[in-house]
Amino acid sequence: MDHHIAVRRFPDKNCYDILLTLMTNLLDAMTAKKPPLFTGEPLTKDAARQSLLLLSRVLKSSYGPAGRLKQLHNGVGGCVCTTSQSSALLRRLSVSSPVLRVLTASVQNHGSRFSDCGLFTAILCCGLIESFRSLNVAPCAVAEISRHLLGLCMDYLKSEACGCRVSVDFRSVETLACLVRSVLTSKPACMLNKAEVEHLTTLVLRAFLFTVPCHVETNAVLGKCVIVPVKGRRVMDSAVLPGLLIETPEIQLGKPLAVKRTGSGTIKIAVFCVSMSGDGFSPEEGTIAVHHGVSLEMSELNQLLHVGKQLVNDEVGLVVCQKVIHPSLKQFLKEKHVMAVDRAGLSVMEPLSRMTGSKPMASIHLLSPGCYGSLKDVSFERVASKHFVHLIPEDTVICSLVLCNRSETAWHELKSSTLSSSTFKDLGCSPTQYRLVADGFCRSLESVARSLNRDGGEVLTDVVYGHCWFVPSGFSSVSNWSHVVSKCGCGINGNTGDLSWRILEGRSGSPVIQGCPKEPSVKVTDLLTLDCFAAKCSGLQVALETANLILDLSYVIEEQN
Repeated sequence: MDHHIAVRRFPDKNCYDILLTLMTNLLDAMTAKKPPLFTGEPLTKDAARQSLLLLSRVLKSSYGPAGRLKQLHNGVGGCVCTTSQSSALLRRLSVSSPVLRVLTASVQNHGSRFSDCGLFTAILCCGLIESFRSLNVAPCAVAEISRHLLGLCMDYLKSEACGCRVSVDFRSVETLACLVRSVLTSKPACMLNKAEVEHLTTLVLRAFLFTVPCHVETNAVLGKCVIVPVKGRRVMDSAVLPGLLIETPEIQLGKPLAVKRTGSGTIKIAVFCVSMSGDGFSPEEGTIAVHHGVSLEMSELNQLLHVGKQLVNDEVGLVVCQKVIHPSLKQFLKEKHVMAVDRAGLSVMEPLSRMTGSKPMASIHLLSPGCYGSLKDVSFERVASKHFVHLIPEDTVICSLVLCNRSETAWHELKSSTLSSSTFKDLGCSPTQYRLVADGFCRSLESVARSLNRDGGEVLTDVVYGHCWFVPSGFSSVSNWSHVVSKCGCGINGNTGDLSWRILEGRSGSPVIQGCPKEPSVKVTDLLTLDCFAAKCSGLQVALETANLILDLSYVIEEQN
């Protein structure tokens, strides 16, 4: 007769939960609760307005290719962050105002989607709030008019007549290289010299081209570039490799690599997203019935070895586990010329599955041959003091960018671096209200452009192309601006003929006559300053919608307990 023993983890867990709940309720009853804090019309408070102006000044001084660095350090210690990026600034700034919390959360959400134009979005949002707040126009009317203006802007930006866009010819990488250089050179905390900028620009372009599918399908999707961090090394040691790099500290480079292959010469791969360490039973699973004298650990190990035998019989040559593989199973697989890589981590599961065609298995009790994938080859790579297994696919849409920099601060900065009367009737406003909101809208946009100049000189705009031109300091009263400017701020247009400049001071001026020339008047190889068009358009929309949301706030209710 078999004897069974019932093993229960945390047998009195329910009792503990009940006791904990009772103690918590008792403590809550003993503590006097504070009522919620109600704040009406938060934008009329001086503290909120001053905080908004201060945030705007901090962000403006960080904006553009000549943006100034900021050092952030909290009052209780910790590391110092040196940056000019919106993602790092907004994440580390201590914001207490509810208005600013709404603004920063909105900008951070935009940044998480596009990784660009965060400062533009935040500065424009602050400017719109300040411009619209002082108008004697109802917030609902401001919202309707500003959305109409936004629609006009978006229609123009997406039209063929738009002078803000630069077409990209994929037969030549020069324009793409200008975009990458613009991003890298606008982050001074990366501490890159010219040679390093050019090296990283080449690597980023190669990584991008690796992600473009070779065989175009109906719904073609770009691949993925996985960044491999290496700190404390020269930037020139950075490299890009097709496929995936998985760090394996225990690999010894001197030993020959023998991996089991199929009859066609490929390597069959099995991917597991479950622990294979032999501790598969969790305390939350409750009661487990086992035979008397049977060890749970041995039972689990036997199951792992059974899995190993099945993998060998299925001609699997590489096993990758997101978590830990039991040493006995690793030794068994090694003897059968099957490579085992564990602790791969969650971040590589999706690109690994996509690259190999494998499906991560979430159980060691049920293996399906349909979940296996394939690889072209496997090799070992060493970068600085780190050892990696290099998984090389048949068709490359996944690549690894080994990103090196001298210090941790510079590396993080570099990683974060790698857009009529019938109308008045439809909007429900008067012509005067429309003009007031439109002027505020234009002033906010021009304020962002003026914040690009760091030398204290004038900022000009021309009525031919509508581009910005920066005048060096000391030339404030010049009759002929063509003598002191050579090319526009983005570098596309040169000083050719009379462009009818005017000083950018927030006043409405003459409309733009024509778009940018099809052929730039300066050499394409010159350093152009470009932004991602999609990110800029999104930033414009997010800034306006967030400003309208904040302007419409009537009450803020804060829980104080």
